[in-house]
Amino acid sequence: MYEGFALDRIDVGQAVLRVRHGGQGSPVLLLHGHPRTHATWHRVAPLLVAAGHTVVCPDLPGYGESSKPASTPDHEPHSKRAMARACLSLMRSLGHERFAVVGHDRGGYVATRLALDHPEAVTHLVALDIVPIGEALARCGADFARKWWHWFFLSRPAPLPERVINADPDAWYGHGSPTWLGSGPERMGAEAWADFQRAIHDPATVHAMCEDYRAGVGIDREHDDADRRAGRRVACPTLVLWSTGDDLPDLYGDVLGVWRAWAEDLRGRAVACPGHHLAEEVPEELAAELHGFLTT
Repeated sequence: MYEGFALDRIDVGQAVLRVRHGGQGSPVLLLHGHPRTHATWHRVAPLLVAAGHTVVCPDLPGYGESSKPASTPDHEPHSKRAMARACLSLMRSLGHERFAVVGHDRGGYVATRLALDHPEAVTHLVALDIVPIGEALARCGADFARKWWHWFFLSRPAPLPERVINADPDAWYGHGSPTWLGSGPERMGAEAWADFQRAIHDPATVHAMCEDYRAGVGIDREHDDADRRAGRRVACPTLVLWSTGDDLPDLYGDVLGVWRAWAEDLRGRAVACPGHHLAEEVPEELAAELHGFLTT
């Protein structure tokens, strides 16, 4: 996994991030979602390097083997704005002042916040399987609450969600749970699966992942709502992709229609994929889409 990539732990001030990086060419930051680690990109990253990119894949703050920010009553250290600051510091520490960012799931919210807050640094934004978090919550109805109830359970005050998950992480993240979404060594690859297993069996990581969701329904939505009122939009070219095996059109109808209020230069489409994890299930098609977008 990640042959030819360097593995480092880099102190970015608010966290120490575990990061894989390699390649030469235009820099691309790849951000994973919940409950994954950077290992989710292990099939895509080498393809992007072969296509002529420098690729940086961190564990987000709190996730995987990155350090865990302190918890506060407002959950700001686990906000997407705080994570975006950490990612910006990471890229600058590696010598990349301007770069593209690709984010899936929760990483997509971080990527979007990075593009909104730091337009001088982000050349391209790719958001996978999401609409902006403020839009998701504003449009939340019975169907969303039924299918994605874990958003609200994980955001309940500590320690209730943590106690439930830590009692049996394999059951919580196993078949039939709302967070299953294509997990398994066959789909993920043996090494990526082992990395995922280490993460979900670490109570500190479980707590940090819950803090991510607590921030999501609170301070993250506040940040998005403030941007909407101010008319702030993503300035760089933006690509939105979603899996046909996921439920974005069922929940939001015209996915790009939701995004048009947020991005000045927008394109996107559905990608044929059986599940939620494009990087693990259709890596060749995803890498080709990313390379094509980043070079136009």
